[in-house]
Amino acid sequence: MHTADLEQIGKYTWRAARRDDMRVPAVIYADTALLEAMDDKVLEQAKNVARLPGIVGASYVMPDAHWGYGFPIGGVAAFDAARGGVISAGGVGFDISCGVRTLHTGLSRPEVAARKQELADALYRDVPCGMGSTGGIVLNDAQMEAMLRSGAEWALDAGFGESADLERIEEFGRMPGAMPEAVSRRAKERQRKEMGTLGSGNHYLELQTVADIYDPATAARFGLDVDAVLVSIHCGSRGLGHQIGTEYLKEMLESAQQFGIRLPDRELACAPLASELGQRYLGAMRAAVNCALANRQIITHLVRQVFREIIPDARLSLLYDVSHNTCKLETHTVGGQQRQLFVHRKGATRAFGAGHAALPAALRDVGQPVLIGGSMGTESHILCGVAQSEPLSFSSACHGAGRRMSRRQALRTWRGRQVIDALAARGTVIRSPSSRGVAEEAPGAYKDVAAVVDAAHRAGLARKVARLTPMVCIKG
Repeated sequence: MHTADLEQIGKYTWRAARRDDMRVPAVIYADTALLEAMDDKVLEQAKNVARLPGIVGASYVMPDAHWGYGFPIGGVAAFDAARGGVISAGGVGFDISCGVRTLHTGLSRPEVAARKQELADALYRDVPCGMGSTGGIVLNDAQMEAMLRSGAEWALDAGFGESADLERIEEFGRMPGAMPEAVSRRAKERQRKEMGTLGSGNHYLELQTVADIYDPATAARFGLDVDAVLVSIHCGSRGLGHQIGTEYLKEMLESAQQFGIRLPDRELACAPLASELGQRYLGAMRAAVNCALANRQIITHLVRQVFREIIPDARLSLLYDVSHNTCKLETHTVGGQQRQLFVHRKGATRAFGAGHAALPAALRDVGQPVLIGGSMGTESHILCGVAQSEPLSFSSACHGAGRRMSRRQALRTWRGRQVIDALAARGTVIRSPSSRGVAEEAPGAYKDVAAVVDAAHRAGLARKVARLTPMVCIKG
């Protein structure tokens, strides 16, 4: 990225001042190396977001950012509905409520190592993955409506999971305000057979071990010890979320002139939050959030079944589940006043600090677990939300490593078998239905997640707690 338009206002903070019709500045959190590696399109997109009606504070960019559809991936922006604020389907993304769920196993690395291949085969057998993958669950119309309205609560009532899970899920497992009636029949049809599936792309199911602990006190509260084995699930709302994004982006684009909105980029199609269209999209998006929460809940049930079969002594309790493609109504202090804001996080993770009422009672005095997925075969991280990130980024942090090359470039650089063999030599077992998908997601196609996490930590967006390394990766 060319930095001529940026002012460095902190070691890890850069600002593009308001110019032309920008309503707020654009702020990027990164070290110098990460910033220079970002595509120029990231800054262009962040400035365009800063031009949208009703935006508050700044258009924020996380350390893992790369350019996306309209908003940069790694973008955060908050809008005030009372002051003409908008909601943008591009600011949420197509994979609505894609997120990470991490579970304890109660097992240590040596206990799992001897059964690693067996676990990999059984998880690959029982958790459907890959493009267009379907599972053994087929929802009728009534079940679809209930799932979209109630999320992980519905999954629990249907026999998937344990009641204690809900306490450790963002929104406690159910996003209020969902409107299944705002979701098209086509979107519902796409999802009818996809519950309990990982999908493709960068989605995964991993067995991970705690390699390092940076904050022993917080790690103890999160139940983390060196050599402990965890399970992480990374996926979202599958075909339903993608269809919602596609349909509403088109409708928002067609309606922009009617609302008097001048779009700096067609991909930033949006609608006033107070409009019928804005409210309808919000209701559909919330239904997709519930779909993603239910999906991860079902996968959790499938994973528990596998462990009961192979290692009956395992006890898979939920550490936390948090999404990174959402728009949430939250209360934030701006200019000394509390305001109700609609916070878009696209490829960015909510990171509430200690004391926040939205956190589980057991974690409220320490802060929210912030789950950062790495690329296939590389480390992941667990961070903790901090109160100081509220004025910095509306309590937001990074979500992963962030791509440094396109999937097409990755395919030109690697072959799937080459990647699988290289990771096997390092002790990581890969199972995937697609050699092409493995090549597209090669670790070298991503930025250094350790550098991304370190920048987020040093910028004050979240606090480092633990580093995880993979043992098994089930890849879509």
